[in-house]
Amino acid sequence: MKKILVIGAGPAGCVSACYLKNKGYDVTIIEKSKFPRFVIGESLLPISMEHFEEVGLLPVLESAGFEVKSGALFIRGKEEIDISFSEYFTKGWTWTWQVPRDEFDHILAQEAERKGVKIHYETTIEDLRFLDSVVKGTFCKGENHFTEDYEYVIDSSGNAGVLSSMLSIKKVSSKSGRRSLFTQVKELNRDQFPRANRITFDVLAQDLWFWVIPFSNGNTSLGFVGGEQWFEGSTDPNEQFRGMLQKSENFKSRFEELEYLFPVRGVEDYTCQAEQLFGDRFVLAGNTTGFIDPVFSSGVAMATSSGLLAAKLIHRTLSGESVNWDQEYTGYMKEAAGVFAAFVNTWYSGHLHDVFFYPKIQMPIKKQLTSVLAGYVWDKKNPFVVKKEKLIETLSKVIALDTETVEGTS
Repeated sequence: MKKILVIGAGPAGCVSACYLKNKGYDVTIIEKSKFPRFVIGESLLPISMEHFEEVGLLPVLESAGFEVKSGALFIRGKEEIDISFSEYFTKGWTWTWQVPRDEFDHILAQEAERKGVKIHYETTIEDLRFLDSVVKGTFCKGENHFTEDYEYVIDSSGNAGVLSSMLSIKKVSSKSGRRSLFTQVKELNRDQFPRANRITFDVLAQDLWFWVIPFSNGNTSLGFVGGEQWFEGSTDPNEQFRGMLQKSENFKSRFEELEYLFPVRGVEDYTCQAEQLFGDRFVLAGNTTGFIDPVFSSGVAMATSSGLLAAKLIHRTLSGESVNWDQEYTGYMKEAAGVFAAFVNTWYSGHLHDVFFYPKIQMPIKKQLTSVLAGYVWDKKNPFVVKKEKLIETLSKVIALDTETVEGTS
């Protein structure tokens, strides 16, 4: 039985491990943390539901009772656009979940183990040697050291990029200057607010926004993302967070008196991508393939997409098929990253704000936007997939001209 090593037990790792286990491989996951553990990225996209379903992880997730995410609400002052995944251009799943990732990832890992995947928690990799016939791994768990041989390695270790560090694969980081602050609160009176369970993005400035992600357990994830100038002043993250909350007219009364479930945390210059995504008997998946920005919740979608694709291509390779990894993997994943990057770029430039909050937005355009936001970023029939930034910027200019005309005649 051929043996596969997966680094990291997050969504990418569990999806790839379960696919390969279903195909009859002996799969081992090495995970440095003890589960459950906190991780950010709590909003999923519908496209990931296809991946969970294909590898047999969907039933256990459905039984967990997570908060259903049927769309997303974007607001700017009194303006809003309510995206519903049921209004789609590309046919696919019309809902997903908002999840506390500690619980969600733990369920995925436990189900992978139930399927026969071996997971070594609180274990680190001391060495990986790519020999002629095998990949020899040496691991450490506490005071115990052990060695195993594998046919192939999938690195889904997240931003840490364990394998890319070992193999000196260059990671390109984008110095956007953007930062984030986040925490969670417990809501006891959520039902007194309208659309209280809807995931919401509150646009406070062109380069500052606030996320609200309610969970079914009564907790709510809160976070700010924006240019570094918005985070200047106090060096106390909790104090900074409370000060920034005052900028949200839509949410400050809902959250300003609540205690934080853990001290406010922050991340800066989080955008990065490995220059090389595959090599001799290894492939990078999940955030190691590149993380762009949290605004459109693309992280888990890219993770499960890359994890499943990597596993499929490994299976084909080990079955004796010829696989064009550069085209079928690197090209495929970079194509998706390019679409999400275009949406992120036009979000922070303000052009996408113009399109989102245009009161006369046409339904065909809204459906095309919705399908991208649902994660269906490979559909070449969707103009926003093909033309990306150029189309959004053109629409923004048209909207500006229409607004000027209306204002000039009023």
